[in-house]
Amino acid sequence: MIYTKTGDNGTTSLVGGTRVKKCDPRVEAYGTVDELNAHVGVLAEMIRTEHEGYFDILKGVQNNLFIVQTLLATEADCKYELPPLPDDAVEKLEGEIDRLQERLPRLRNFVIPGGTLAGAQCHVARTVCRRAERRIVEMAETAPVADEIGRYINRLSDFLFVLSRYLVVAAKAEESIYTN
Repeated sequence: MIYTKTGDNGTTSLVGGTRVKKCDPRVEAYGTVDELNAHVGVLAEMIRTEHEGYFDILKGVQNNLFIVQTLLATEADCKYELPPLPDDAVEKLEGEIDRLQERLPRLRNFVIPGGTLAGAQCHVARTVCRRAERRIVEMAETAPVADEIGRYINRLSDFLFVLSRYLVVAAKAEESIYTN
């Protein structure tokens, strides 16, 4: 059954069984990563046919985000064997950032989200990624969070920014640049 009715009182279970309020910093952290994952899924579908390589990369990101959600939702003393975030997850994002940067004009101004629908969706995902990072930092004040999770989420927001620029340039559209 999809509904259990156990959350009707405003609580939910962590992986390990402890019940916490749905506004708990841990739930906020993994819930925001879940929201990010949904935005990345929209982006992946938007670019599926035109940028198949980046579609595949984004699907890998979604798998990693699911792992992050699970790790954030798991109690420290949980007995379950959980999949770890891949050791090279951060390095893969950095490699993609470097490859994309080589194809882009030098950035001289702030970029305003837009240019193309896919470029704008990258920025939506990027801003949710930054919020997820803030929620993870908040959670870390009361529960252990592996360092690689923070590094991955931080690097993912950078990747989404650079990918947005690439998608706009590849579409031969103009980047929206902040002017004062």
